[in-house]
Amino acid sequence: MLWNDQLMQGLTRGLDAAALRQKVTANNIANLNTPGFKRSYVLFNAELDKARSKLPLARTNPCHYPGRPGEADPRVQTERHTSRRTDGNNVDLDQEMLDLVTNQLHYNALIQRTSGRLAAWRYVITEGRG
Repeated sequence: MLWNDQLMQGLTRGLDAAALRQKVTANNIANLNTPGFKRSYVLFNAELDKARSKLPLARTNPCHYPGRPGEADPRVQTERHTSRRTDGNNVDLDQEMLDLVTNQLHYNALIQRTSGRLAAWRYVITEGRG
């Protein structure tokens, strides 16, 4: 019941995407000086928006918006059509570091929300007796 909750499933998918984004960005940084290396990035938000737009929502109240969150998985894309250096490498260290910081902040927010959700469940299960 706890893990079938739509919010927890969304948080879990978001955490999985953030972990993948961290791994991909770290790989880009590790290959900063590899000739011909092309940077990769993770597509998740666009995939999530696309999935949301395709599925109708079950409406339990006439005031609810139509639509239903769809399933979306993060995808790794490689940026093949750009080059920052003469050796063909297209990794920009400043951009990668910014991506790391942004992703870390996003990950921390998801962890905080997940912890809050679990604390609420713990409170309910223990009937507030801590």
